[in-house]
Amino acid sequence: MKGMIKYILLLLLVVPLLLVSTISMGKSDAKNVQTVISDWQFMWDDQPEALISPTIVRDREKTEWLAGAQEKKRPPQYDGVYSAWNRFTLPDLPWKHSAIMINQVKGQDVLAFLDEEPVYEAKRDYGYTNHALLIPVHPEDAGKTVFIWTNGTHRTMPGIQGEVILGDYEHLQGVFIKNDMKDFILGCSFLIIAVVMLFCCLFLPKYTVSSWMSLSVVILASGTLLITYSPFLYTFYRDLGKLWVSLFDLSLFAVLPALYYYFEKIYGPGPYRILRYLRRFQVAYSGICLIFFVVNIFAPQSTYEVYYFVSVKILGILIILELLLLIGITILYASKRNMDAYIFSVGFGMMAVATVGDLLTFYYRGGHYVFVLWKWGLIAMMVSLIVMLGRKFVRSHEQVLTYSRKLEMFNDELQRSEKMEVISELAASVTHEVRNPLQVTRGFMQLLSENSKDKDREYFDLALKELDRASGIITDFLTFAKPEIEHETRLNVGDELKHVRGILQPLANLSGGTIELELTQDLFMIGNSSKLKQAMINIVKNSIEALDGEGLVRIWAYARNEEIIIHIKDDGIGMDNEDLERLGEAYFSKKSKGTGLGLMVTFRIIEAMQGNINFYSKKGSGTEVVIRFPSIMSTKSE
Repeated sequence: MKGMIKYILLLLLVVPLLLVSTISMGKSDAKNVQTVISDWQFMWDDQPEALISPTIVRDREKTEWLAGAQEKKRPPQYDGVYSAWNRFTLPDLPWKHSAIMINQVKGQDVLAFLDEEPVYEAKRDYGYTNHALLIPVHPEDAGKTVFIWTNGTHRTMPGIQGEVILGDYEHLQGVFIKNDMKDFILGCSFLIIAVVMLFCCLFLPKYTVSSWMSLSVVILASGTLLITYSPFLYTFYRDLGKLWVSLFDLSLFAVLPALYYYFEKIYGPGPYRILRYLRRFQVAYSGICLIFFVVNIFAPQSTYEVYYFVSVKILGILIILELLLLIGITILYASKRNMDAYIFSVGFGMMAVATVGDLLTFYYRGGHYVFVLWKWGLIAMMVSLIVMLGRKFVRSHEQVLTYSRKLEMFNDELQRSEKMEVISELAASVTHEVRNPLQVTRGFMQLLSENSKDKDREYFDLALKELDRASGIITDFLTFAKPEIEHETRLNVGDELKHVRGILQPLANLSGGTIELELTQDLFMIGNSSKLKQAMINIVKNSIEALDGEGLVRIWAYARNEEIIIHIKDDGIGMDNEDLERLGEAYFSKKSKGTGLGLMVTFRIIEAMQGNINFYSKKGSGTEVVIRFPSIMSTKSE
């Protein structure tokens, strides 16, 4: 999943770079173009379509022609006009294969003439009025007049609205294709990403499918909007123009509900459930637009004006208001230090500002405007949306890993508990049966030793010591089998540790070591004094034996966060990681005559007193034991 998200992000980052390089190439090529005509003229025409001919306009007075692009002004709009004419004269054409490129012409239908000869015709019965023209000419056409006739509705001001460029045909052909290719490539990249994401929905957990699907629909619809808004398809696949317009409308109806649904999945219903209400309202309004869309297909002439009003004018105003509201919600969440809101506010803010700017310009110019900024803002928003979704999947992945680690830890603890339970049951059933014959045997051997010779008494003493050792092992087994703490009282941890030091100080002196005890305050806990001493003696005794001669065993304790923490540290031989992992196992010991039962009993005692124990060691650097018990205040609060 992480690899797929990285691939999508990489694709979104690489595509804009390719587009920038494509645009820069187009600009560098455009520098080689030798002629840009900026003195074309225009004239309104009220003649019916059947009488379209340059011959008609030649007979009119020259004063009827008005300056076009020289002063960068738009021609005044006249009511009742049918169409418009543009004209310009070709200068010398030094190229062997020349061409005229006009990157933007507005009109429902477009006709081009070279003097009296028609050289281009495009008639459309659908509502897309952007045209791009590439007309081949010859050197001998220099001095001839080019006439461009366009018609449109009251929403579209017909005529030339872009640059008129003359140059080599092959060169201009490449520039002509590149001008519209960038939007097509960008839209196709969005479509590829959306298809990949939709395919991935088959392999995602159910709880992530809805958010992933909504984001896929947003990207799919956005890519379709980019492709179908570009003149590329209408120029090279003009016969399918109705299909491209229909896909644009359907994508516009789908993108907003999907975007609100995605918002709701990321942020929840929002303050006062506003996101949920917006999503429901937008779904309903998109449904109304869809109904008008279907009606317009079967009755385009009678319902198109109503359909345009509902799906363009009103929908555009709704988009402006809703985007501003979403910006406010995003800022609200960002103010709460929500990292997803920080990320999304950058991308969505760029898209919203660009889109609102385009829409305001569109309404300010009365619908005579080609949207440009929104596509770049859309890239920023798509990147932020995918980053947010990627963060959500990363968080889910981390939660799964955490759960897996906990599950593994619980499984290990369960196996350990099962092992301990088996040993406990075995110890409980065998201990009493073995202890009685041992005690009888010891008693008789003690009687026999009293009446034996001095030479034989040495052997009796050795046998009695081994019987006592066996009895100690059985006692450890019995303690392990029944670790319940009885007769719990209020204990002063300092007094208990002083007692332990007093017991073991002679053993440390005999080995050449020293025990230091540091207590800074009175520490109290609930427990059994004898069991606590037994556990502490086992640990400190192991530390003394690990000194292997002279050394120091430090013991200190303190209270922190309603816990009593006891440290026992020696500078003995230490242990490696493998030995640390096996501590507490039965019959694991680093001593020649050790059984490992003492430390195993210590673990059970500390566990029974609601404490925990941890060992920290390094080979050759000693060992530190950290024991934590609930303080008496913590126990009372419980």
